[in-house]
Amino acid sequence: MAEAVTRRLRVLLDVDVVLDVLTRREPFFQDSAALLAACETGRCDGLVAAHTVTTLWYLLAKYHDSAYARGRLSDLLRIVRVAAVDEDVIERALVGALADFEDSVQMAAATTAAADYLVTRNLADFSGGPIPALAPAEFVTLVDKVAPRPVS
Repeated sequence: MAEAVTRRLRVLLDVDVVLDVLTRREPFFQDSAALLAACETGRCDGLVAAHTVTTLWYLLAKYHDSAYARGRLSDLLRIVRVAAVDEDVIERALVGALADFEDSVQMAAATTAAADYLVTRNLADFSGGPIPALAPAEFVTLVDKVAPRPVS
């Protein structure tokens, strides 16, 4: 009998979750860092929308400098892939059910990239979207069930 092939969960990270880690924002850092660690160790496949990368650059360079921004984004892109934000994604966002356009673009990028979940701290902003939104701690708990951490 052939074994069932399971794929890793795919998750799109909202910009707030990534900023929590890159800026060590408390009290959110721990949960968001655990999520990125799950992506880094291959327990799930992490994504960020293309426009998240440009937003992160802007904020990191503004409050630090461009060398700092370049370094943090290079580190991030070793852990996650970039979900496209193209004409199709923008058109989906324009007709999406979410009130905020940027949130709608995040959701459309997640949908187009076949993400299973969108992880954010702003759950209410994503309610009613086609992909479930979870808080970082909720997603890490889910990953722990389907892809337990290796025992050292």
